[in-house]
Amino acid sequence: MKPDGSTSRNRPRRQGWLAASGSMILAMLIVAGCGGGDSGSASSATSALSQANALAQAQPQTANQPYVDLVAYSPNANDGLAKSQVSEKAAVMHYQWKSGKTTVNYTTTTGHLTAADANGNPEATMSYVSYTAPSTNGKPRPVTFLYNGGPGSSSIWLRLGSFAPTRVATPDPLLTNWPNYPLVDNAESLIDTTDMVFIDPPGTGLSEAVLPHTNKEYWGVDSDVDIMRDFIIRYLAANNRSDSPIYLYGESYGTPRTDMLALALETSGVHLTGIVLQSSILNYFADSIEAVAITLDTLGLQLDTDTLAGYYPGYAEVAAYYRQVSPPLIDQGLFALQSEIFATGQYNHFKKYAQTWVLSQLGIPDALGNPVVPSTRTLQSWEWPSSLTLQALQGYFSVNSFGTSLIPGTTIGRYDGRVSLPNSDPRLQTDGDPSDILISQPFTTALASQMPDYLGYTAPNATYMPLNDNIIEAWDFSHDGQPLPDTLPDLLGALTLNPKLKVLAENGYHDLATPFFTTEKELARLQTVGGLNPDLQVNFFQGGHMIYLDDVARPKMKSDLVDYYGGQPIPLALSLWTLPAPWRDESPAGTPTSTAQAAATQ
Repeated sequence: MKPDGSTSRNRPRRQGWLAASGSMILAMLIVAGCGGGDSGSASSATSALSQANALAQAQPQTANQPYVDLVAYSPNANDGLAKSQVSEKAAVMHYQWKSGKTTVNYTTTTGHLTAADANGNPEATMSYVSYTAPSTNGKPRPVTFLYNGGPGSSSIWLRLGSFAPTRVATPDPLLTNWPNYPLVDNAESLIDTTDMVFIDPPGTGLSEAVLPHTNKEYWGVDSDVDIMRDFIIRYLAANNRSDSPIYLYGESYGTPRTDMLALALETSGVHLTGIVLQSSILNYFADSIEAVAITLDTLGLQLDTDTLAGYYPGYAEVAAYYRQVSPPLIDQGLFALQSEIFATGQYNHFKKYAQTWVLSQLGIPDALGNPVVPSTRTLQSWEWPSSLTLQALQGYFSVNSFGTSLIPGTTIGRYDGRVSLPNSDPRLQTDGDPSDILISQPFTTALASQMPDYLGYTAPNATYMPLNDNIIEAWDFSHDGQPLPDTLPDLLGALTLNPKLKVLAENGYHDLATPFFTTEKELARLQTVGGLNPDLQVNFFQGGHMIYLDDVARPKMKSDLVDYYGGQPIPLALSLWTLPAPWRDESPAGTPTSTAQAAATQ
């Protein structure tokens, strides 16, 4: 999806059983995921802009300082910016946000900070937008670092869609008046609760490596975490924020990034107050659709039954939206629980269909032989315990993708299953996901007008890169000795170093890219760790991958986040010990998933 992943994954083919089908798989797969120094030059910018930021905190109505950035930033893999062109200049603008009886004077800062290694050598000049406000109680305000995923996404989607003081008003899940969605004041902004810093990784936005480094050096799981860590350390130092409560907020691929980044920061002596995982893919092995597309071999099928069962409750919620349930849906939460119970009870029966199901979602159901799907009689026997219609069950257990099988003649969205288009719609010829179409053009259009006007920042010699398709094609997914990231061990490591770390996992019922049941099962692996009692909360909303686009979900998200930042329990949120037990074929949280370990448990 444009918010978080590429719609074209023409990854270099590898030898093996899927080599001939690799380009087809990568072309149709989209996730995982939809990714100043409020500070003059690399030497003098720190003090000058830190002073400017302090002045803005004390005097919110200080004169605006627009900035024209003449640097020609490049998103290309082998490019890097000369050190002589690196600066930490930024545009600083002042505004007022109102919601009900609450008024906040806030400052936007748009520009670059330089991430440097432990020896002070510059690594990358990182573009960011921050929203800050003065404290009202004499205590440092929290600061939250936000980013999307992809890999290869800038932070435009979170910044223009979620909790900044302004947002793009979409008609989600409809496409009414597409693509002309207005920028509006955001009544659900978090500016009254936390400062926010939206970060663009190298090769996205206007971020670029600094020579002799090149952008591609940071296009991998571990190097990405390191550069994000170094940016955050720089921001905290440049803005004198080391005493502030520090939070991370990641969406989609931004969630495994957050698990790893939390550990990297804690190890570096930066202690976090909390992390937010929105629309998670915490273990790539547990999503066989992703795993097969990346590895192009049977390694990706090792947890195929977990994948089939994990996606099912989200699909059932989407089917309920289209009235493919009997009796009619009364409560989304109760129906989710019913669907999880059904999937768990049928787990052993699902095993015989799991391989075909995964390969069907990739468009290659016969890649390993004859497809195996449930008989009509079997599906009919599932109608009553599942409450799904026969049509819905046939749509899920099919040799075709459930995205086109649920409603005949219609394609439903992967990032939000409620968004749909007739197969004849010409927009589907260039983008196969209606929920991606919903936001891609409107958000990039809004960005073009917002940067020079509202943010006061222009870069006439560069083009802001919302999503860099080249990054997903070149990304090194290896982590912790495995070809794919399983980040529960990283999360456990962060919790071990900082037992007070608050963890919030937010999930959309209608997200068919990072399904909520899989997230529950992955976090439940922490139940296997003796003596662990983390401050973990898991909550749920109507909506898809970008939950905040939904006008019903967003106010509830704001309310829950205010409770979370305030250290209060979130109503109806699950804790670690009320999550469903983890799948038995997955490794404990302290051990990364591997083929050998998975085989040993079967």
